[in-house]
Amino acid sequence: IKLTNINNSMIQTKTMEISSHAINPFLPEDPNLQPSSRGTTATILCCICGISISPNPSNTCPACLASQSDVTRGISTEATLHQCRGCSRWHQEAGKWIGCELESRELMALCLSYVSGLKKRKGDNSSGRVRLVDAAWVWTEPHSMRLKIRLTIQREVVSGTILQQSFIVTFIVRNQQCVECQAAFRQGSWKSLVQVRQRVGHKRTFLYLEQLILKHGAHRGCLSIETFKDGMDFYFPDKGKAARFISFLEDVVPMKVKSSKKLIGTDDKSNVSNYKYTNLVEICTLCKDDLLFLPKKLALSIGNISRLVLVKNVSNVIHVIDPLSGQTGNIESDAYWRDPFRPIITAARTRLTRYMILGKEPVFLERNASKKAVGKKQRSKLALITAARESDLGRNDSQIEERSKLGYLMKSGDVCVGYDLTEAQLVDEEAEELRSSGKLPDVVFVRKLYGGVATGESDAAKKRMFKLQRLSVKKGEEEGGKGKKAKKDVDMENADEEDFMQELEADREMRTRVNIYKSEVVETRGESSGDDVEEDDDDEDDQKITLDELLDNLVLDSKPDAEDAMGEEDNIEQTFAGFGGDGERAARDNIGYVGRDEALHLVAKDSAQPVTEWGKAFFDDDL
Repeated sequence: IKLTNINNSMIQTKTMEISSHAINPFLPEDPNLQPSSRGTTATILCCICGISISPNPSNTCPACLASQSDVTRGISTEATLHQCRGCSRWHQEAGKWIGCELESRELMALCLSYVSGLKKRKGDNSSGRVRLVDAAWVWTEPHSMRLKIRLTIQREVVSGTILQQSFIVTFIVRNQQCVECQAAFRQGSWKSLVQVRQRVGHKRTFLYLEQLILKHGAHRGCLSIETFKDGMDFYFPDKGKAARFISFLEDVVPMKVKSSKKLIGTDDKSNVSNYKYTNLVEICTLCKDDLLFLPKKLALSIGNISRLVLVKNVSNVIHVIDPLSGQTGNIESDAYWRDPFRPIITAARTRLTRYMILGKEPVFLERNASKKAVGKKQRSKLALITAARESDLGRNDSQIEERSKLGYLMKSGDVCVGYDLTEAQLVDEEAEELRSSGKLPDVVFVRKLYGGVATGESDAAKKRMFKLQRLSVKKGEEEGGKGKKAKKDVDMENADEEDFMQELEADREMRTRVNIYKSEVVETRGESSGDDVEEDDDDEDDQKITLDELLDNLVLDSKPDAEDAMGEEDNIEQTFAGFGGDGERAARDNIGYVGRDEALHLVAKDSAQPVTEWGKAFFDDDL
């Protein structure tokens, strides 16, 4: 009996030693133990396929887990997006609308925000975390009103087992008007009105201002635009957008503004009032190419310039130039409004006289009339021009010799326009006395004429190599008349537009501030520049327009109401035409794209595959 108890105790001791070594491999090895009895990893059989695997809560191998599990559970595969047909913006959240191009990174982020289940929400007790590792656009039919994205996600189904699966999410696009577009269709929906006025007899300033507005997009958010004889009205849905527009005007024209508000309604209980704001913006009466006779004090303050100057161009300050010496100066907006003055001759078509250039001689000045040194570059532009009125050609031999800043542009046979001071009646008394005494020049050359305008062709406007974009405006009550008066107004508008085009054609600096586009004349001729852009290696004219300055892809053939008249099919095709392409925008944004041929064979949901490690998160690094 004692021997049996001793043997049992020895067996229990050896068993404990073997168990301790299996549990803790860092214990010192016992040489008396057999190799087969040392610590080994326990394995079990998969309950489905029967292969040997490490124990896990589901007692299933990764391959069987992938075949039996759905990684996409809890993630929506269909969502609805709302797009405004008027402005093509997409609804984001809480009444916010954003502009996104098709296949763009911004639209991808917006679509993913509508997919529920990608991010684990508070209170969600579902097991396993989800990570989005890839997202790609999928080609759709242009008329389908659908957007498709292929998502690739990873989910931890059991501890240490990660499955990856790809599936398609479909977004249904619905039309819904945004707040701004709704307000545009309601009568009296505007909250702030900006009235822009200029008390002159032409509209050349507003034509230039219109091009600046189009280039900088300052009219965005404007409900409607009305034109009147002396200005334009801009209607905005709120006060902030109107203030932004006024700030833009302050940067491009000399102006002053007056503001007022009108009470529409009030709620005494909540102490809330509804106002409509009106802002009157008055632009200075000085325009490009106007002839000025400056007050003596003002001429001294801007560099002792000659009192007889031309308006070179108008921005937030008034740039003037001496037509005889080329000296320039700037008149600040505040200085003008403190003591406003009017030009002695406005740059109207009836006040400009056409001259034929007969010859020129360079003029080199050491000092100009204001006793201020002139730069070498400026001196090289001066010339003594010999010209004759076009109306005098063939009748008499009268010629005029006068110095001009445009001398470097002129050559024999050119045509220019200028002010004939010998027959002019100046409104300023002091200037009229100087003219009568012969102290003013006989002629002031303003600009050179180009193309068919110089040769006097009747269809010169149609042969012009560039064109401009125009704002979509409606006529005000003053311009809505009929009969002879309306026809006269139309003729005046056409004349002002032609004068503005001639100003652009003769001023390179002015063209850099606006967008000019190729006309049909250039497009039909291809690379040939035609008569308007004849190349001359010896020509020093740096003001004439060239093909390098023109932009492409402007369509002006559609009527103003063509967009409203389009049917629903046309609007859909215009909105979703980009999805018939090859994913160029997606490639620029470094986003995957599934083409048409591959998209036709895609399945809605792939089978899950086990992976060894987590992939790179798509949200954190790409969007």
